[in-house]
Amino acid sequence: MQYTKLGRTGLAVSRLCLGTMNFGWQLGEADSHAILDRAVADGINFVDTADMYGARDYEGTAESYIGSWFAKTGRRDEIVLATKVYQPMGDGPNDRGLSARRIVAACEASLRRLGTDRIDLYQMHHVDRGTPWDEIWQAMDLLVAQGKVVYVGSSNFAGWHLVAAQAAAERRRSLGLVSEQLKYSLLTREVELEVAPAAQALGVGLLPWSPLAQGLLSGALRKHREGAAGRTTSHAAARVLEHREVLEGYEGFCDELGRHPAAVALAWLLARPGVTAPIVGPRTPDQLDLALEALETTLGDDTEARLNELFPPVGRGGPGPEAWAW
Repeated sequence: MQYTKLGRTGLAVSRLCLGTMNFGWQLGEADSHAILDRAVADGINFVDTADMYGARDYEGTAESYIGSWFAKTGRRDEIVLATKVYQPMGDGPNDRGLSARRIVAACEASLRRLGTDRIDLYQMHHVDRGTPWDEIWQAMDLLVAQGKVVYVGSSNFAGWHLVAAQAAAERRRSLGLVSEQLKYSLLTREVELEVAPAAQALGVGLLPWSPLAQGLLSGALRKHREGAAGRTTSHAAARVLEHREVLEGYEGFCDELGRHPAAVALAWLLARPGVTAPIVGPRTPDQLDLALEALETTLGDDTEARLNELFPPVGRGGPGPEAWAW
């Protein structure tokens, strides 16, 4: 396993982050524990979850599964643990969002489910346009001072949200944001215009979610032809057919490279400026092997050029305003 620092911090995290969105939705407790066992055995020390992940509304099933794994294995201190706050966790008007009351209450609930005394990376799951940044940082600073949160991150922010959040934190002499979790893949490159450049300028590490574009970049066309269309739904099959032309070119190119499409897609992300760790969400322990293959895949300039032909960047490529203005 390879390790790097989380953004501008001194915290060492694995170059792959284990995502747990399937815990409770597609996987039961035993299968979730098996994936955690395999991830740790492979050297992954970075685990991402959220209070709202799980099969049943408002129960925090994914966090509870991680908590029971900690209780069973005693391996809490080996893990850099990340979770999130923002999404609804109840029917009341204050059971969602990023008010100071909501952040503190949600953190306490996550700590109980996770069976731990601290969250290493507490992430805002979405920007809350209705709550002032000073109020948000008041709550986050309190949790940091209490030792219940170590670092604060964001998810699904625009570039200017990152700047506004960081400016407010600096006024309070807080460390501020250290990571941004964003939708980023060969098929989803809009963040290269402003979000990724803003994060780099601020020392905020990038944690790409859906790095395989919900399975489209993991050999989906081949699976479709073989009658095993990924996640089995008609919607998934329709998405494969929508992107048939580019996927044919991509999977053929990966065959030429002698690499699995999932490994190439992840290797491309790992080489992008500012990326700390793509978030991978395997449904079986063996699926982690494809992610690990990415760590051994080096993409040369010719390969990068071909991938840019298959998956063109937005506009002229790179950050704005050059990407669209000149």
